[in-house]
Amino acid sequence: MFEGKSPALKKEELAKRSARREGATADLEAAKEAGDKEGIEKFSKRTIRVTPEHNEDCKKLLRLMGIPVIDAPSEAEAQCAQLCKEDQVYGISTEDMDSLTLGTPRLLRHLMAPAAQKVPVLEFDHDMILSELGLTNDEFIDLCILCGCDYTSKIQGIGPVRALQLIRKHKCIEKIVEDLDPAKYKIPQDFPYNEARELFRSPSVLKQDDLPPLKWRPPDEEALMEFLVKEKNFDAKRVKSALTRIASAKSKSTQGRLESFFGPVSVKQSSRKREAGKPATGKATAKKKSKLGKIGGRKA
Repeated sequence: MFEGKSPALKKEELAKRSARREGATADLEAAKEAGDKEGIEKFSKRTIRVTPEHNEDCKKLLRLMGIPVIDAPSEAEAQCAQLCKEDQVYGISTEDMDSLTLGTPRLLRHLMAPAAQKVPVLEFDHDMILSELGLTNDEFIDLCILCGCDYTSKIQGIGPVRALQLIRKHKCIEKIVEDLDPAKYKIPQDFPYNEARELFRSPSVLKQDDLPPLKWRPPDEEALMEFLVKEKNFDAKRVKSALTRIASAKSKSTQGRLESFFGPVSVKQSSRKREAGKPATGKATAKKKSKLGKIGGRKA
């Protein structure tokens, strides 16, 4: 899924990201002058900018590999959430917690984390989150806005715990703002929470009838060699080896289990969910997490 045009409300957040990249560029130059290898590696990552040319190359590579590509009209997470709502996919993989605010039924985090980090894949279930928090979807959206999102500044002095308390008491941001003590809490002068709310409720997305079917096809090996080796100067042996592995995986007659790829993960079973007198097994092949450590538009 590729990002489309960002909503106008996101301009301030994008400007902040641009400023952070510029700051990282200055830090990178300082690290180079000091010969700080660790600093060079850290700040180099922060200065990376994805260009339209990068995106087009990536799309071409994916299509040649037989992987379906979708251009979202606006936010990529919103379009992914729509696919999941329509049951075209099981879940969506991203580190952006805004996906839950956009209503995706299932969010998978750490799916692409490096194996060396040994980080378990976490699955967030939207309905389970609402149930355990005791909120409606509209209340959850307002909670996420209070905790911080890309579309508006947040009220200073209100963190996740206080935000949840206020939502449970007042049910919506309008009543919270009316009741807050301005001497204690600083409400932003420009606080378009209602517009942000509508972006989460009704984002710009393509519906199933507007999209071609999601079909995976065999890789075009000849075209891949032409693109990667001749155009992009990749090593021919490495590309051929990768294509062989892909072909081998596709030729298997049985589908492997998920844990065969990620490995088993040990989890502690919640005591309140155990049957009376029945000990917990302490093992599971996948780990689910229904609590939001930090809810909303920030990375948990």
